[in-house]
Amino acid sequence: MTRVDVGSRLHFGFGNLSLAHERLYGALGVALDEPRLSLAAEPAEGVTAPPRCETLVETVCTHLDVPGATVTIRDSLPPHVGLGSGTQLALAIAVAIGESYDRSVDVRELAPKLGRGGRSGIGVATFEAGGFVLDGGHPTARFTTARPADGAWTVPPVAARHRIPDDWRFLIVLPDADPGRSGETEDDSIRGVVERADPAPADRIAGRITRGVLPAVATGNADQFGSAVADIGRLNGTWYADEQGGVYRPPVGELVDWVADEPAVYGAGQSSWGPAVYGVTDRANAEAARTAGEAALDSAGLNGEVLIAAGRNQGARVDGEPWSGR
Repeated sequence: MTRVDVGSRLHFGFGNLSLAHERLYGALGVALDEPRLSLAAEPAEGVTAPPRCETLVETVCTHLDVPGATVTIRDSLPPHVGLGSGTQLALAIAVAIGESYDRSVDVRELAPKLGRGGRSGIGVATFEAGGFVLDGGHPTARFTTARPADGAWTVPPVAARHRIPDDWRFLIVLPDADPGRSGETEDDSIRGVVERADPAPADRIAGRITRGVLPAVATGNADQFGSAVADIGRLNGTWYADEQGGVYRPPVGELVDWVADEPAVYGAGQSSWGPAVYGVTDRANAEAARTAGEAALDSAGLNGEVLIAAGRNQGARVDGEPWSGR
């Protein structure tokens, strides 16, 4: 039996969603040490797995040319809340099954065949090595109005990766709300956004990335980093407003506003399609940030969960050891 453990991730947004620029998408995000996914796989003659991932396990076995596997999930990531559960689950299953058969698994090559890593490369890159990641997106000329078949794309390359400073912390607020978009619904929404996106926000985002995000993570300035990623999230929200009912999807906007007013939080926003809300803070201010997250839920009349997570500067672990990335 082979065990794979990996953390979640935050997705701060894209660099460009307009067809007027040369490159499309270009995501940025960070790996988190909590919440985590832990699962195990062992060889078998057929497939035994939880219903949620049975088809995925069958697909992995087909691509790896193995007869089957038994997969057990020990700790799971909440699905479709903005923490990257789909990609982390798919890659963890692939690596666990591959390692149990002593097969090499190139997750960057396999991810598209599993329907992952088409627009954003953050999930694959954080599975590989953790950290803060900015990916290079795709040439805009490759955009198609119809969704490409699984396996017909490549995962965006890593344009920049930095170690997340040990002192940084991330507030995570998970309200009890409808899940974020995924699957065909997400594909349709993104394509609709891209086809009508105003090119102007991309220029402002580029400035915040090059003069805000990258210098901040390189120098360990959490205040500057939080402000910059929050701005990028708001600018992304202007593209998504028609699709999600505002710059942030309801009820995320109220939570973001409340958390952002807390001095212990240096910037706040919505991760991916939400409803996860993040706040950037540090070790000294983590408990004040947690209190702000709990107060935000109370103010909005919502139940939910509030977490404080550190960054994760490593990729997946296999049987307790860093994955070799074969």
